Amino acid sequence: MNKKFIPYAKPMDLTDAEMSSRSDQFYQFIRSRRTIREFSDQDVQQDVIDNCIRSAGTAPSGANQQPWHFVVIRDAFIKNQIRMAAEEEERNFYAGRAGDTWLETLEPLGTNAHKPFLEKAPVLIAIFEQKYALDETGNKTKHYYAKESVGIATGVLITALHNVGLATLTHTPSPMNFLTKILNRPDGEKPFLLLVVGHPAENVEVPDIHKKELKDISSHF
Repeated sequence: MNKKFIPYAKPMDLTDAEMSSRSDQFYQFIRSRRTIREFSDQDVQQDVIDNCIRSAGTAPSGANQQPWHFVVIRDAFIKNQIRMAAEEEERNFYAGRAGDTWLETLEPLGTNAHKPFLEKAPVLIAIFEQKYALDETGNKTKHYYAKESVGIATGVLITALHNVGLATLTHTPSPMNFLTKILNRPDGEKPFLLLVVGHPAENVEVPDIHKKELKDISSHF
């Protein structure tokens, strides 16, 4: 089997001091990212969204199969359809499917079945996990580590959007099969996450939450 390799173009050479400084600067920047639920209707340029999706597309994936598809939704009618379907699932969730323990955990965040942000935000990005690919003759090629790969790409996308000053909300109504139907996606794709994107509403507030300390999320050997 012929394998083609090309030289790795290292993006930069930094001193230890520069690496330390840049790592702290990035931490201070990324820690300002917050999930919001109140969006402005201010528009977002399509090239900004496209570049952020291009960034997500650089994520590592199992065997470089890139098992993801991003559907950008701006159309008001389609956003309304998504909201209606999502709120139906959410009503079932809050009415009993979630269970008391889960609802108690969510209570400090102030969430409920009402999801106006699905229409107010200028952009929704439905992220799909591709279970397999089809070649020109219709034969299937299984995608390996698809869920893990899509999860990594989604993290890159959220970070890229934060980098340009946009706010996001990761929305995961369960089940999400309605997205496949509304967006006319093929059988081999499974909805992974619905990302709400836009500028935050004026004077928006967020829950007073705190992230775990380094000692609580890492170990050293």
